[in-house]
Amino acid sequence: MTTPKREPSAVLLPVGGLIGQEVNLDVFLRQVVDRVAASMQADRGTLYLIDHSRGELFSRAAHLPELKQIRLKLGQGIAGAVALSGEVVNIPAAHDEQRFNPDVDKLTGYRTRSLLAVPLRDAPGEVFGVLQVLNRRGSGRFDADDETRLLGISAEVSQALQATSLYAELRRARARPEQPVGYFFNKVIGESAPMRAIYKTVQKAAQTDATVLLRGESGTGKELFARALHVNSRRADRPFVKVDCAALPGSLIENELFGHERGAFTGAEHRHPGRFEAADEGTVFIDELGELPLSVQGKLLRVLQDREFDRLGGTRTVQVDVRIVAATHRDLAQMVREGRFREDLYYRIKVVELQLPPLRSRGPEDLERLTRHFIATTARKHHLAGEPRLSSAALERLKAWSWPGNVRELEHCIESAVVLCDGEILPEHLPLPEASRTPSPQLAAPADAGPPLTLAEAERRHLLAVLARAHGNQTLAAKWLGIGRNTLSRKLQAAGLPKPSARRSGVAPRRRGGGRGPA
Repeated sequence: MTTPKREPSAVLLPVGGLIGQEVNLDVFLRQVVDRVAASMQADRGTLYLIDHSRGELFSRAAHLPELKQIRLKLGQGIAGAVALSGEVVNIPAAHDEQRFNPDVDKLTGYRTRSLLAVPLRDAPGEVFGVLQVLNRRGSGRFDADDETRLLGISAEVSQALQATSLYAELRRARARPEQPVGYFFNKVIGESAPMRAIYKTVQKAAQTDATVLLRGESGTGKELFARALHVNSRRADRPFVKVDCAALPGSLIENELFGHERGAFTGAEHRHPGRFEAADEGTVFIDELGELPLSVQGKLLRVLQDREFDRLGGTRTVQVDVRIVAATHRDLAQMVREGRFREDLYYRIKVVELQLPPLRSRGPEDLERLTRHFIATTARKHHLAGEPRLSSAALERLKAWSWPGNVRELEHCIESAVVLCDGEILPEHLPLPEASRTPSPQLAAPADAGPPLTLAEAERRHLLAVLARAHGNQTLAAKWLGIGRNTLSRKLQAAGLPKPSARRSGVAPRRRGGGRGPA
């Protein structure tokens, strides 16, 4: 016997009652989805909302006990297609439909047969979510009357949601398209044209397993972008493992990456899995790739080509499924010409290459946003009663400096100023050299001001500038540069620079507790 169909009003009136009675939004949405599934005689129901800051569709409420939350890229699966097109989609046989995404069924062990999905639209007519039901009981398929009924329900649910703070937050995210993945880039501040270009490339690369090489000066945020590539990928719920080649002696890097067997060397009393095994099905971030010894580069190439390696002292080949993201501030092409980096590895590692812009080329708008961000985070970090005000004179002085240490240098500068000021950050609170009142002609010159510097000369000047900023303190300079102190010493020696000291630099050491930076 065919179950009689209900009129739309029989569903809408109870939903309207919930809108007036329920205070907790999540409880309300769950009850709405349960009510919709029951009224549509469906096994399952899901309410998705669009998060434009992440370019995703996420389930805010689901009549689906196996999963706490479902996330789909816009355009992925039936719900993702509805979110992009705004059209009603009625699928009688889901697994015969090319657009259907079977991943959820694989996770739950539940087989979807029929599916009906309609858009949630706001007052301007823009799609901000999707309401979906699965597997109608009785006839098994959803018909045209079901489509009309679900569209009516979605209109009332949409109206109710538009009065909530959740909808307001979704609208704010939609109004910031220049920050395309704000959630995953929550530590990356920047809306300048160079940064928007990087965001777009990261989004594209993240959808694949392609190896990515991040290039840029120290302090430009290479690790943050490596994490963004990971969390925007299908591996987001798997490990993200970092290996810093500059912080490890060359003799230990191989062991850290690939691990060892018991008895492989003196003191190896137990088997030790390496970073690649720890990151299986996830992402390995190899920082300062240019510091990787030639003896290890061949094993890394094998991982890239065949996804396998041998532990130190091992006889059994280990298979891994990892995505590799690498970063360096070195000119690897030059290192290839000098025989210090394998040419075959170089081309394998730079399938996608991203050049991160230095802070000085990102424009004053990014500098000001970063400055205000660091003021706020430092005030919270040190439990201050309020955020100090940034004076216009201090902001101008910040804009005049060329920031050889990039964002990392700016962060430490602002933290010092926030701690030492009395409610307002003035120029004298900024621990910057007097030269910061005018841009460095060497570091901030326009592209057409003359022939470009060689990489070696640019790095030498960069080291000198950071050391001057740190008053010759190598430990502090290495911290700002994001490298180990021993690595900095090697770089200074290679550049023919003498070991600096506060006395030699002509700058007196700062007094403890002083309220003013160097003049």
